[in-house]
Amino acid sequence: MEFSYTDEQRMIRETAEAFFLDVSSPQAVRQAMGQARSYDPELWQRLCNELGFQAMIIPESCGGLGLGFVELAIVLEQMGRRLTCSPFFATVGLATNALLLMASEEQQQRLLPAIAAGELTATLAWTGEEVGRAGGRWDESAVSVKVAPCQGGYTLSGRLRYVIDGDTADLLVVAARAAGSEGRDGVSVFAIPAETPGISRTWTPTLDQTRRLADIQLDKVFVEADQLLGKEGEAWSEFSKALALGKCALAAEQLGVARQALDLAVDYTLEREQFGRAIASYQSIKHKAADMLLKTEVACSAVYYAACVASEVLSKEGDAAIASELHEAAAMAKAQCSDTVFFNAGTALQLFGGVGFTSEYDIQLYFKRAKASEHYLGNGAWQREQIASLLIDGGGLS
Repeated sequence: MEFSYTDEQRMIRETAEAFFLDVSSPQAVRQAMGQARSYDPELWQRLCNELGFQAMIIPESCGGLGLGFVELAIVLEQMGRRLTCSPFFATVGLATNALLLMASEEQQQRLLPAIAAGELTATLAWTGEEVGRAGGRWDESAVSVKVAPCQGGYTLSGRLRYVIDGDTADLLVVAARAAGSEGRDGVSVFAIPAETPGISRTWTPTLDQTRRLADIQLDKVFVEADQLLGKEGEAWSEFSKALALGKCALAAEQLGVARQALDLAVDYTLEREQFGRAIASYQSIKHKAADMLLKTEVACSAVYYAACVASEVLSKEGDAAIASELHEAAAMAKAQCSDTVFFNAGTALQLFGGVGFTSEYDIQLYFKRAKASEHYLGNGAWQREQIASLLIDGGGLS
């Protein structure tokens, strides 16, 4: 596949780069980290009202811009470069994709216009205790919330963990399974307002303070039948596609983090002098920078190939043959970017020396984001296991 930006995509990239450079300075990031929502609501509204990035992949019929996933990846890459604190990834990179794939036309008309207008934030909530117990497995075994039918709808009970922006999102897209079900069978997905009675949400302090995680407890939460997305008990196939799109989105953000870690390291080594000259002039330092650049460019290819595949998945006129590669392309992008972002951030930290660990320097923030994003939705080793499953079993992820 030959890929190059269109004129419109270049304009989006330049606009996003300039905007996030202006509004997401290191000082702004640190200030947002200390706020109750871990992001500046005013900045979020500026992003929504001035640029409309949150409406990019939402169809025009639902009040969106009707753009593709490549455009979304461009924006996420620039957000990653500046560690922009916002509910954008959870709302657009995760929840909106699930709604586009699984919601009925009536449900989309009810929910997507509010997201497109910047009036509704959302997130995916699907992982339970099994993520930790099963050695970091981010597959159907992680769905542990129980759902039971009742008069007029369903009741949900259980604990959800590692929910990005889960304590502040307005809408929760929740995956649950029927009692006694296993594997991919019995999984249902619901769109639930976060203020529904029986839902309690707790912020979970983590290594990466630029992105909040939350624990959510569901205590016999009643949801109406029209809040069910897709078919009861048969949702895993489509939900796994939404997770694959989430991997593509996160990989694009990781690419931006990796690029900025490289740039910060190069700038610092050009300034720091040892034995009368800049340390960037030493061959060993050049080798490290070259390795970081090589990994970044390989990751870039993986990200934008996956974004092209994702665009075909979301398009009504998409190429089915290309769309069928989604799980493989998403896993490849996430594996490459997870390895790259941690390598670049870790190497940059070494090049900074002891001061890199201190709060005064920005590189420690990128290192924390790198490690946190490496593990979310599965690290590189987990993704390669999924690719092996696809190659051996012929489609073991869907």
